[in-house]
Amino acid sequence: MKPTDDQKENLQTSMSKIDLEYYEKVIVYKILTDDNYLASVIDFIDSKYFADTNISSVVSIIQEFYDKHSHAPTLTEIKSYLVTDDLKSKYKVVVGYLQDAIEPGLNHDELVENTERFFREKAVYNTLMEVAEKCNGDGDVDTSNILDQFEKACGISLKTDLGFDILNQIDKHIEELNERDKTIPTAWNWLDEKLDGGLLEDGRALYVFAGETNIGKSIVLGNVAVNIAKQNKVVLLVSLEMSEKMYTKRLTSSISSIPINNLSSRTDELRTQLLDFKQQHHRSRLLVKEFPPNTITVPHLKNFIQKIVNTGVTPDCIVIDYVNLLHDRTGNNSYERIKHATEKLRALSYVFSCPIVTATQLNRQGYNESNPSLDTVSESIGLAATADAIFSLWQEEEDAELGIIRMGLMKNRFGPNFGSTAMQVNYSTLTITEDETLNVGDDSIHEVDAESMMNLLS
Repeated sequence: MKPTDDQKENLQTSMSKIDLEYYEKVIVYKILTDDNYLASVIDFIDSKYFADTNISSVVSIIQEFYDKHSHAPTLTEIKSYLVTDDLKSKYKVVVGYLQDAIEPGLNHDELVENTERFFREKAVYNTLMEVAEKCNGDGDVDTSNILDQFEKACGISLKTDLGFDILNQIDKHIEELNERDKTIPTAWNWLDEKLDGGLLEDGRALYVFAGETNIGKSIVLGNVAVNIAKQNKVVLLVSLEMSEKMYTKRLTSSISSIPINNLSSRTDELRTQLLDFKQQHHRSRLLVKEFPPNTITVPHLKNFIQKIVNTGVTPDCIVIDYVNLLHDRTGNNSYERIKHATEKLRALSYVFSCPIVTATQLNRQGYNESNPSLDTVSESIGLAATADAIFSLWQEEEDAELGIIRMGLMKNRFGPNFGSTAMQVNYSTLTITEDETLNVGDDSIHEVDAESMMNLLS
């Protein structure tokens, strides 16, 4: 239902914890006289926030001028923008406000705090009105976009974090150098060594496995999830192409070592194995959630994860299978869509303070390539630029028959970005393990001794 004028007035009244009318005058005064203040608010200010049309028009002129020149206009400069009698009249009224109502020497901290509140309240109010208009019309209502708008409105902040001041925080810098980042091992020694211990425990990192279709990306992601759960950790696995039932079968087969095709006939043994696992890893949780492909956006995903956190379950790692199947309305093509989705996904690792692991496809150039390079990542190089570490997955001739999958480094912000290893895949349980005999000499399977070859074939 479209809000009535009375409802709008009541909503506006409920927001008047500060004198909004007065603060309109304060803000326009400060942006006209203080370049530092203008620079701090320019990304958040909107002429629609000002109920006084005189102030709104002047704010629009200041915005236009700042976009071109990066500083507030002088009196002479602003007059050149007053191209109509109406604008001249409105500017004269605003100048009158400033002369009559604004006192010099405003408290800076209070000014910043009240300006933030003004912007937040106005942004929330405007968003409510826009949403009401859309819901009242026949247009398509994008709930993820609405959520984004409200989050931006509530997240407006003018406080400036200067970052790390190296020369004035030398002792803290030295102290941090002696502290080792906490990591969650993947349980694959080769990979953990390249990542300086494993996945960053506190998040702020996105890890991607890249491979061609049907190479085993989901198998790798499932093994990452199980290996982390074995460390008494909580893992959330979000599947965007495989059903919860199928993914659950894969994970329980790996945990129990019961072949996936035999699970239904060995349910008593499976129950015992899972109960034993639960008893040995009392804190572990392995959550599998399925969404249809290209239907869920990162904001939707964030909302879902927050609901899990609200129940008291905090993920230690989030696995997404896989990033290319996330939906994003930003952008006009797959390059922009994947780029924005990847950036938002990495941002979630900050929000929930845990690492995020996902996968992506290779383009045709990367098919049948040994240790494919970074330029073979499909659809968007923006993904490659955003991810903190990218691992290639491939198989050489006869590797599939021998149960071998190879892993290389495409990109790595935590250590060397070169090297590769061969790993053993048990396709009956979809379990990946390390086998040193596969990496003898030049990493070629042909150098494995006869006894090891027989073991592989068996």
